[in-house]
Amino acid sequence: MSELFTAPGLKQPLELARALIRKPSVTPKDEGALDVLQGALSALGFTCHRLPFGTGEEKVDNLYARLGTGAPNFCFAGHTDVVPVGNGWTAEPFKADVIDGYLYGRGASDMKCAIAAFVAAAAQFTDTSKPKGSISLLITGDEEGDAVNGTVKMLDWLRARGEQIDVCVVGEPTSQTKLGDMAKIGRRGSLTAKLTVFGTQGHSAYPHLADNPIPRMMKLLAALIEKPLDGGSAHFQASTLAITTFDVGNAASNVIPGTAKATFNIRFNDLHTGATLQAWLKDTLDRAAEGAHYELATRISGESFLTPPGALSELVVSAVTDVTGRAPELSTTGGTSDARFIKNMCPVVELGMVGLTMHKADERCSLKDLDGLTAIYRRVLERYFA
Repeated sequence: MSELFTAPGLKQPLELARALIRKPSVTPKDEGALDVLQGALSALGFTCHRLPFGTGEEKVDNLYARLGTGAPNFCFAGHTDVVPVGNGWTAEPFKADVIDGYLYGRGASDMKCAIAAFVAAAAQFTDTSKPKGSISLLITGDEEGDAVNGTVKMLDWLRARGEQIDVCVVGEPTSQTKLGDMAKIGRRGSLTAKLTVFGTQGHSAYPHLADNPIPRMMKLLAALIEKPLDGGSAHFQASTLAITTFDVGNAASNVIPGTAKATFNIRFNDLHTGATLQAWLKDTLDRAAEGAHYELATRISGESFLTPPGALSELVVSAVTDVTGRAPELSTTGGTSDARFIKNMCPVVELGMVGLTMHKADERCSLKDLDGLTAIYRRVLERYFA
């Protein structure tokens, strides 16, 4: 796809953003999105490495590209995969139409426009300056899915090569209502648990001959939500426990079920770890169960993390202020992102588009914001390599 792009043309982000959106890269399919990006980066002189991981239907393609070989290595990170289209669109989700000053399409907000802004910022910066180090892009096709064959394995690949990333900006749509009004310096951790309570099936007219698991399940869940996990910490809001399913699979009104199942999710701050929460869950449930038979399966998709306010966040804040006149709030709110993996290698801050339409019908990005984010990323590079 390199013939589609020339270095001068890449200094403006719109056409690259449109080319990326036109590729229906719904997780885990790439559908040529990384070919488009690799063509653009090759035109700028980046050395590109395609990094497929996994097997069969779970196989995912990824791209690491680097301009220069010296240190320090400034990295932009993100993903080209998108969530399914869903219903309710008035625009074509993969046509990338520009309507009334907005670019429409799945991935416009989250986060193909940010990737185009990465490239345009690098093109503008390197057109007038030679970085005292390297600029790299770490782009996965596995962020919206299980995130097992993407960023985490790319980082392992970098370590095996002895290659270091020194700082990283992730282009997730962190802005709330105005471009640059919020940046993320950390994220809460996430633990998902599946709880099963066992009883004995029986006729509802003879409850004494059955063992109903439903009241026991209610008692266990009540014990978990009886009081808050905490009151928040210096940089994080309070941890939360949300019950998301409760089911007995029972279509008959005159049958007491044999099992009851529930699922809940804990979003936790830096006062906890996945391990301490697992221990708390076992202790709380054991006491509430009073010997009743239950099973608990947990999955930790990410620990909480924080890049304490410092050099990188100050650099990002100053760049946003230079371009927009506003200083972003430094936040740890929201869900998880691949920054949870990158923080193990280097300081990381997330800054991207306004996220009001991400994952929604008629997802879109303001053309003004597309240019504005490019200017912010360029200013970040100028300040970092000054």
